[in-house]
Amino acid sequence: MKTIVAPLDKGQIKKLKAGDEVLLSGEIYTARDQAHKRFIEAISKRKKLPFDFKNQIIYYCGPNPGKKGRPIGSCGPTTSSRVDKFTPALIKAGIRGMIGKGARAKEIVTAVKKYKAVYLLAPAGLGALISKFVKKAKVVCYKDLGPEAVYKFKVSKLPLIVAIDAKGNNIFTVHSNR
Repeated sequence: MKTIVAPLDKGQIKKLKAGDEVLLSGEIYTARDQAHKRFIEAISKRKKLPFDFKNQIIYYCGPNPGKKGRPIGSCGPTTSSRVDKFTPALIKAGIRGMIGKGARAKEIVTAVKKYKAVYLLAPAGLGALISKFVKKAKVVCYKDLGPEAVYKFKVSKLPLIVAIDAKGNNIFTVHSNR
């Protein structure tokens, strides 16, 4: 089991291999479809993004409110392919990690390899358990989107699996680029 800390740096990303189990700590951002659309609009209009994308991780998640004493409720991963059409531009803009569930399009593998990023899998169906690894949660932008608002999470030892590494190795395919 490897330990990584967000925001990611090139050294951490370089050491990760498809299939590795990791424990992630640090700050990550949630974003789903509507937030991605707004990110792309800002990029295309050369407007300032709502947070610095450099080396950040986006978790494809629309969390539920937390019960008393908890920063967040259930926060399981969303199917990643829903945002595939937006992802290459976000990686180019500086995002270096994504967390979700399911396989990705060929264009995502190409962008991950080109810009030395990483795609991580969160366990599906375990949103309530995943919430226990979230120590702080705060809406940082797009509050009008409700559960699809962008949150900043502080996570501690969130268990994940490397699905696509910076060399383009992909656990969803048989072929390897190692």
